[in-house]
Amino acid sequence: MVRTASTMLPLGTSAPDFRLLNINGEMVSLDSFKGSRGLVVVFMCNHCPYVKHIAPELTKVSNDYMAKGIAFVGISSNDAVAHSDDSPEMMKLEAASRGYQFPYLYDPTQEVAVAYRAACTPDFFAFDANLKLVYRGQLDDSRPKTDKPLTGKDLRNALDCILRGESVPEPHRPSIGCNIKWLQDKAPDYFNPAGIQG
Repeated sequence: MVRTASTMLPLGTSAPDFRLLNINGEMVSLDSFKGSRGLVVVFMCNHCPYVKHIAPELTKVSNDYMAKGIAFVGISSNDAVAHSDDSPEMMKLEAASRGYQFPYLYDPTQEVAVAYRAACTPDFFAFDANLKLVYRGQLDDSRPKTDKPLTGKDLRNALDCILRGESVPEPHRPSIGCNIKWLQDKAPDYFNPAGIQG
């Protein structure tokens, strides 16, 4: 495990397109979320202790805001051959055990992760109704083995701003987590886990 931070994709970036297989066997694309009041894309996986730590709050936040018209989608881009806990079959079991109500997609070529400049799990990207990036970074300040409670405050604040039609105040703090498990240990050029603080 390499402790890694978000790359902080520039605000205003249009959501990169994707078309990936959901755990229910259906194909899901960016177009599937048109008409939503916003969209949260979460790069995540099953085995990462950082994702396991935030999973209960992710379930709460996603349920709370999907009810208000914000769409959520989880994407796993990990090499599932080297990390069998992150296989699509295990993703289905994980989603059921966590109560995830959002699509959970598998990115076998890792092209979608690269398009979003995703680096870690979890890595959060929030887009407005026009699918422009308005927030990227952490769920909240809580980390494994710390006494900070899970609140989802950073993402919740961003989504409240989207719903009110307001800009999300900066600074946005990067998410911290395990590095995405790149195919054949070939990380993209932007991936640089050195010197992570947090």
